[in-house]
Amino acid sequence: MQARTLVKVEADEPAKRLAVLIDADNAQAAVIAGLLEEVARFGEATVRRIYGDFTSPGSASWKKVLNTFSIKPVQQFAYTSGKNATDSTMIIDAMDLLYTRRFEGFCLVTSDSDFTGLAVRLREEGLVVYGFGEQKTPEAFRNACHKFIFTEVLRKPVSGEQTEVKPSPAARMPIEKPSGAQSSIASPAEFPTAFLMAALEQSVDDSGWAHLGTFGSYLQKIQPSFDSRLYGFKKLSDLIKGKPELFDVEERPAPGGTGKSLYLTAKRR
Repeated sequence: MQARTLVKVEADEPAKRLAVLIDADNAQAAVIAGLLEEVARFGEATVRRIYGDFTSPGSASWKKVLNTFSIKPVQQFAYTSGKNATDSTMIIDAMDLLYTRRFEGFCLVTSDSDFTGLAVRLREEGLVVYGFGEQKTPEAFRNACHKFIFTEVLRKPVSGEQTEVKPSPAARMPIEKPSGAQSSIASPAEFPTAFLMAALEQSVDDSGWAHLGTFGSYLQKIQPSFDSRLYGFKKLSDLIKGKPELFDVEERPAPGGTGKSLYLTAKRR
């Protein structure tokens, strides 16, 4: 009898389970399609909930998209004028979900600094925290997240519309127009040259070169809201290649001989 050959098939690594919690009072319905696409890059949106008073006229835009994107509304009436009961409900729900131990990460969609403490608490539990908010989002909340994405870069432009993204106040860098292959996602207004060069100096190895992945990880750690799309480039690699006056770039064989890896160093003068 011929021996059977057993083939071991390894399953793909399961997607990270994420809870997406949206503060309807501090988020725009117009960005929801792009936002959920961005979330899909990080994992699976197992829970999708939005919190607000959906009896108010201000929530009309959200009511139009809830069924389309399978988002569960959590109605919260305002108990007292001037007090935001939505925040408390969302925070309580987040803690309830945390203690189920079913999630690897949370996506907090808000521009409100009141959620800074929640982000810090989730991180203390070893969960990944992704923040989504507008440019006005306070720096404290942005830095409390592992990664923060400005929702302006996620807005789907209507036909013929140009979406403009203003620079992050956290950049605080000299104004410089980027060149090279640019994405149509954003209209760049300033380029963070000093920040990138300082980060590169901390990322290089003994030879003076940095692997693109190492460089990108360091950027994210020191400024969670850094996003190449804010400066007109779809990816970090596009940004690096699009600034030959700042960076020298090399493509080297990747370990194992499959594909190539990108390395960069400061432009030699």
